[in-house]
Amino acid sequence: MQLSEKASDKAIVKDTNQSSKVYIEIVKQLRELITTNRLSSGDKIPSERELSERLNVGRSSVREALRALELLGLIETRRGEGTFLRDFRGHHLVQLLSTFILEDEKAKRDVIETKYYIEMDCLQLALKRQNADSLQLLRDKVEHSYAVNDDEFFYRIIEMADNHLFLRMWIILKDYYNSLMFKEEQHSKDGYIRLIEAIEAMDVAELLSAYRQLRNLSISADKI
Repeated sequence: MQLSEKASDKAIVKDTNQSSKVYIEIVKQLRELITTNRLSSGDKIPSERELSERLNVGRSSVREALRALELLGLIETRRGEGTFLRDFRGHHLVQLLSTFILEDEKAKRDVIETKYYIEMDCLQLALKRQNADSLQLLRDKVEHSYAVNDDEFFYRIIEMADNHLFLRMWIILKDYYNSLMFKEEQHSKDGYIRLIEAIEAMDVAELLSAYRQLRNLSISADKI
């Protein structure tokens, strides 16, 4: 029963990851249209078919993403006319998403900051919930990899933290972060090994220090 539950959860995470990527791509397209064409509330956006062709994804995926954006109050569909941008500035629940679409620099910083805080919190949870077998498997993978995949490393850490809400939040934030197309950082294996060793030693101060070094954060952990 426990194994089937874990397999089911991983399947949900995989589906969530794929859906969020499509969602982010559609948001990126809308953002580019808003910026390039200077669109404002009331202006028409590309049709479901056009977005499907631009993104090279199924129309059902586009339809689902557009439905989500409509539920958030960002767009509205008018029968027989098409889909239009709404004035979403007064919607407090979508403040982050709306500012992100408008390429608000603070929203970008918020995405980075929140992603980093989740990673630090999950590192500390992984430390408290010691799982020697999982840590050894992660160490083996890091040591035998030509280049460490940062997303995969922290996905495994968050799995060890055993907090499904953090995992789902991190997956979405990670996709936002990757969509911003920051310069890809290259980290040495030593940085990841240092994190693993700090978890094994249950040394929180060393763990946070190792994380700050990995992320090139020169300021204290409570002021990212």
